[in-house]
Amino acid sequence: MEWLVRDALRTDAQALINILNPIIETGRYTSLDTTFSLQEEEAFIEAFPKRGIFHVATHPETGLVVGFQDVEPIANYTHAFDHVGTMGTFVHADYRKQGVASALFAASFGAARSKGYEKIFTFVRGDNERALSTYLNQGFQVIGTAKKHAKVQGNYIDEILIEKFL
Repeated sequence: MEWLVRDALRTDAQALINILNPIIETGRYTSLDTTFSLQEEEAFIEAFPKRGIFHVATHPETGLVVGFQDVEPIANYTHAFDHVGTMGTFVHADYRKQGVASALFAASFGAARSKGYEKIFTFVRGDNERALSTYLNQGFQVIGTAKKHAKVQGNYIDEILIEKFL
C-alpha cells in the first residue's frame, strides 16, 4: 500500500493523540510519560517551529491518520547546530510493519534537506528493539548509549543515541 504523507494540520490533533496517548500509556515504547490533551496537541501544532517538519501518513482510501513524524531544530540558543535536527516517529499499533514509517522517513528526509538540515540526531529507548531496527534500516547509526537516561513508571531506561547524515 502506498501511504499518503502530508504536512500536519491543527485539525489532525485528535488523530495524533489517538496514536500517541496509547503508546505513552503502555510505558514501553517512548520515554514520554504524560499523555496530551486535545488543546495541548493543537497548541503544539500551531507553535511548531518554522524550520520544523511535521508530517502525517494517511490511509490512501480512508484518509485516516495512521502515523506521524516530526523534525525540529535541536537547539535554538545558537546557530552552531542549525544543520542538526531531532526526530520523533509514531505509528498506530494497527498499522505497524506496513511501510508507514518508511513513507514518513522518505518525505521527512527530503523536506529536511530542503530546509538546510544536514544531520538528524535522536535517541530511542534501549528496550525498544523494533524502533531501533526501524531507524537503523533508514541509515541511522548508533553512536552511544546514555545509561539510565530516562525514568518511566519508576524504571530506569537507557537511551540509544543515533544519527544520520543526510
